[in-house]
Amino acid sequence: MTVWESSSVAPFIPPLCHRLSRAHQLQKGTGAQIRWTKTAGSVSDRFQDSSVFNETLHIAKILRTQGGRYYCKAENGLGSPAIKSIRVDVYYLDDPVVTVHQSIGEAKEQFYYERTVFLRCVANSNPPVRYSWHRGREILTQGSDKGVEIYEPFFTQQGETKILKLKNLRPQDYANYSCIASVRNVCGIPDRSVIFRLTNKTASPSIKLLVEDPIVVNPGQTVSLVCITTGGEPPPLLTWVSTNDSLPQRSVVKGGTLTLPAITSDEAGVYSCVASNNVGNPAKKSTTIVVRALKKGRFWITPDPYHNDDNIQIGREVKISCQVEATPPEELTFSWLKNGRALRSSERMVITQTDPDISPGTTNLDIIDLKFTDFGTYTCVAALKGGGIPEISIDVNISSTTVPPLFFSFLVPPSLTVPRGKSPLVAREGDTVELECLVSGKPKPIILWSRSDKEVPMPDGNMQMESYDGVLRIVNVSREMTGSYRCQTSQYNGFNVKPREAVVELIVQYPPTVEPVYMEKRQGLGRPVVMTCKVLRAHPSRVLRFEWLLSNRLLHAGAFDAQRDETEYTIRSLNRDGWGEYTCNVINEAGAGKCTFQVTGKAYPPEFYYDTYNPLWQNRPRVYGFKLQWTQMNPGAVDRIVAYRLGIRQMGLQRWWEQEIPVDGQINKGELMTHNLTELIKPESYEVRLTPITRFGEGDSTIRIVTYSAPINPHLREFHCSFEEEPICMFTQDKNDDFDWTRHSAATRDTKYTPNTGPSGDRSGSKQGFYMYIETSRPRKEGDQARLVSPFFNVAPKNPYGITNPPAYCFGFFYHMYGKHIGTLNAFLKQKGQSASEAPVWSLSGNQGNHWKQAKVSVHPTSSFQVGPTRLHQSSARPRCPDWPPSSALSVLVSIGCRILMHRFTSPDIKQKGVHRRCWARREQYHSWLAIRRPNVCEE
Repeated sequence: MTVWESSSVAPFIPPLCHRLSRAHQLQKGTGAQIRWTKTAGSVSDRFQDSSVFNETLHIAKILRTQGGRYYCKAENGLGSPAIKSIRVDVYYLDDPVVTVHQSIGEAKEQFYYERTVFLRCVANSNPPVRYSWHRGREILTQGSDKGVEIYEPFFTQQGETKILKLKNLRPQDYANYSCIASVRNVCGIPDRSVIFRLTNKTASPSIKLLVEDPIVVNPGQTVSLVCITTGGEPPPLLTWVSTNDSLPQRSVVKGGTLTLPAITSDEAGVYSCVASNNVGNPAKKSTTIVVRALKKGRFWITPDPYHNDDNIQIGREVKISCQVEATPPEELTFSWLKNGRALRSSERMVITQTDPDISPGTTNLDIIDLKFTDFGTYTCVAALKGGGIPEISIDVNISSTTVPPLFFSFLVPPSLTVPRGKSPLVAREGDTVELECLVSGKPKPIILWSRSDKEVPMPDGNMQMESYDGVLRIVNVSREMTGSYRCQTSQYNGFNVKPREAVVELIVQYPPTVEPVYMEKRQGLGRPVVMTCKVLRAHPSRVLRFEWLLSNRLLHAGAFDAQRDETEYTIRSLNRDGWGEYTCNVINEAGAGKCTFQVTGKAYPPEFYYDTYNPLWQNRPRVYGFKLQWTQMNPGAVDRIVAYRLGIRQMGLQRWWEQEIPVDGQINKGELMTHNLTELIKPESYEVRLTPITRFGEGDSTIRIVTYSAPINPHLREFHCSFEEEPICMFTQDKNDDFDWTRHSAATRDTKYTPNTGPSGDRSGSKQGFYMYIETSRPRKEGDQARLVSPFFNVAPKNPYGITNPPAYCFGFFYHMYGKHIGTLNAFLKQKGQSASEAPVWSLSGNQGNHWKQAKVSVHPTSSFQVGPTRLHQSSARPRCPDWPPSSALSVLVSIGCRILMHRFTSPDIKQKGVHRRCWARREQYHSWLAIRRPNVCEE
């Protein structure tokens, strides 16, 4: 199945497995549960609670990332589940991007200097893209210009790449280059193109930053970064990026200036200015923004006064350490106070700013030979040299006790307890809960919260959360948060002792999760309907009850037993009062889960048949017809379809025209139905809506667009081509030839310079009738060619076993070959798979007189075929068929079809004055000059 990205109509995925489960349900008399899943590579996406349990999975505005294989699983508890899958290919085509790269090299020992330019075209697409290069209006192909090389596409991380190499730049190489990317109009995706102008001033970008590196600022300041271009052609485009993946939300970018108002510490990082003009590599300049900050001040004492083996006593050494996290670290300064007065380093009071054994940002106060006079309050003060940031101070109180040996009485070891009734803590999903640990100690330590039952992040995404009061607050608690939580004192709590910890249990109650959340049950009158609501999980699960309702009217209620996890409601014989929305509420202490069943007699939507063999045909010159074909999805699921309501409106208009298409008898599964749409105005498109009708009423509608275009595969039973209309019956001029065929009439032809050549009228003798001709006078020269390309032709529907009895086709046309220097006109048949063309199937040489004549050729292709090219030569000898010329039109040839190409090559003798050679092809009397029919042989 193929869809296109961001489609305005929700793509429809045929529920293949639903058809199987429906049949199984009718046979076994029990309902089946449907679940859609998607597999992309080795990763399985089961949609979880957002899964669609409906029989039909709708994807609105599908994205390219949603392509892949979708699985539908149906199970009813009997035997193995039924599983079917369908692959969804999302087609898209991004705008192509052209980048230019230049290499300048010099070969050693040779006087050779080359300046080479590479133009690379990249476009992301599905299916693979096809590229074509143009220089101005000139189509560039391999070999068309000795100074140009075109590499075959190859794949890079950016997509499929096509490279155009310009060797040793010449003046004519400075021009506009167009890269056209095409996915061959698949899903109606148009071609996309990009233009790059190459000049002698084309150069890669260069830039300059008008700021310092790094930039150190205080929080709340406004920072402006200025970037200017110093070179580059075309003018480069400036963008700003940061190491945080995206710029801050409050940032403002204007030209090359990036402004960060009221900057915060979270916005610090590396900011880069990038200049790109698709020439060479982008230019990039970076600077680092550093936001001053001080945080997380801690202290500890060595030795630990509460460690029995290493007491602090009078006469011994004591070290007080203070640590602070600072940005930037080189601006960090420390000072010490004793009882509020500055403390200077001395022989007994040694102050060091760094400690190699401790993390950066630390200072130590070593008290040598502790004395009673050293008792007091010591303060560690941390600050930044640049100022603007509040200082951080940490107080340590040292005093004596009445019991020797002397300890530091200011220190109280920490303890943690869980208040009574706070564990286990029971809450309902969506509530706000507070987990509490009572903490004591002097100084009061910071509490770290984490999960103790498993290694998962905390609600804020980190593995630990800090709390200064011992309370962990969780907003909008969910069922996944059920478990054990550990509260633990920080390791920097003033002691070198083992951290204290406690555990709090959290139980989250939530309503039952049920399936299906929503299911549509389509059934005919008088048939049974079974609805089953299954409980997947619930807490608490010990008390579960259910109630079935129809439009708020209670039908049945009860309680679950310990062995069952589902409840079922059955309609034995559906009547008109049974249509509606059924609800099953499964209830526990925390709330209710709801299964919803929509019981309806609506018919499923029809499915348009897009692989129709030649659905478009020509009725009259100004109107066309379309053969609408469709099948009915699950025709036996509901009551018999009695009619279809057909709606049609012209695109861009509001008014709908409607009619009913009656249906006789029962529609079989897979039966192809048709209806001819006529009197459609060229070249308008139409929106067609088809709705099935049953005793219930209207079913689901299906809409498609009918778009007029020159038929790509005209029917080959009988095809006539007329040149009376300006569109020249779907023929097109080949873009790779030297000049074009011209639509003309004898009344408008000037015979002053061509008295002895060309027709004096059309085949009926009228001077008003039109025909196609080519003019071979100057500036035409020998070897010039003109090709007229017909649309595709279907030979027969696809046959996987091959064609055993190839049909015969008659290719007929009228020609006029009159003049002194008429050469040879050849018609060739080329079949699919041939490496070279065969001999011409029809050939004629020389002057045939001033008359219109008809040619008929019987061809017997065994596969898709092409007729052409035709050729005119001065010599009467039969020329060898040349290799098929490269053509963008031929590159989209479908597996079944043919093309008719008419070529005109001028005679070698072009010096004779006043002699013009032309080749005419004229219509039949019924306004067609060319006909292809399918008799056994050509009629005489």
